[in-house]
Amino acid sequence: MSFHSAAAQLVTLAAQGEEHGGNHDSLNPLVTGGGAFVALMLLLWITTRFNRDR
Repeated sequence: MSFHSAAAQLVTLAAQGEEHGGNHDSLNPLVTGGGAFVALMLLLWITTRFNRDR
């Protein structure tokens, strides 16, 4: 495969990606980030409960 044909295939793939919009409708950044934040806060709380000095 030559460099020219490889570059042409990449351009074709990039053009096809733009037709579909790129992002999936169900991936809401606010929900994803909020869920990750809540999960990390829960893990932090659990860690601090187990790490108490007795």
